Amino acid sequence: MLLHSQILGEGKPFIVLHGFLGMSDNWKTLGKQFAAEGYQVHLVDQRNHGHSFRSDDFSYDLIVEDLNAYCEHHQLEDFVLLGHSMGGKAAMNFATTYPELVDKLIIADIGPKFYPQHHQHILKALSSLDFSEITSRKQADEEVQKFISHLPTRLFLLKNLYWVERGQLGLRINLNALIENVEEVGKALDSEAYFGGDVEFIRGADSNYIEDIDELMINKQFPNAEIRTVPDAGHWLHAENPKVFYQVVMEFLGN
Repeated sequence: MLLHSQILGEGKPFIVLHGFLGMSDNWKTLGKQFAAEGYQVHLVDQRNHGHSFRSDDFSYDLIVEDLNAYCEHHQLEDFVLLGHSMGGKAAMNFATTYPELVDKLIIADIGPKFYPQHHQHILKALSSLDFSEITSRKQADEEVQKFISHLPTRLFLLKNLYWVERGQLGLRINLNALIENVEEVGKALDSEAYFGGDVEFIRGADSNYIEDIDELMINKQFPNAEIRTVPDAGHWLHAENPKVFYQVVMEFLGN
């Protein structure tokens, strides 16, 4: 089965991988900006997310092969690969598995290390949505608010809502499969994995996902990596400070 994507513009291929519980739509505004710079931007929905296929199985090995099949179908090579959070870990796994396909690698606010499971409250919030009783986005937000007070996080999560049919809401994500496999999300990159091409790690100044001590591991596995910091931004740095995030990406790409 082929991954769903939104393809914007013409030029050098530029693939974007969203984070856990996200979708390609999260990147549409930046995707249009990248396309305007002369790139053919592929905003990809990963398995069990967005409009892509559902599967009980979920791991980085599978995600890598999903993307490789997508690249073969669209005849993509020598491309820019950008991933955020889970998408960044997927991008690292892909670039170290198929280095000949990746020209430049951009990793947004995630490192190669292991991350403990920390999505429990989010998954609990989404699991609480009973669509036999909830018939509006407002009701869904009120339910999720019982678990998550931070409005931007709720808005991000509730982008997954869609109308299955008239009067019937549902979630685009395959929630059950993601809950069952949530431990996969934080897994470390294999210690022997290596990519010698140009890499940029971009972290949010207010995020703790990439700490100074992580630079040793990053430089070992990605010897041509640079690390940049986006001010006034946390983990969702591309949404919280999109102007600076865009500038940092363009500087790295030489535009």
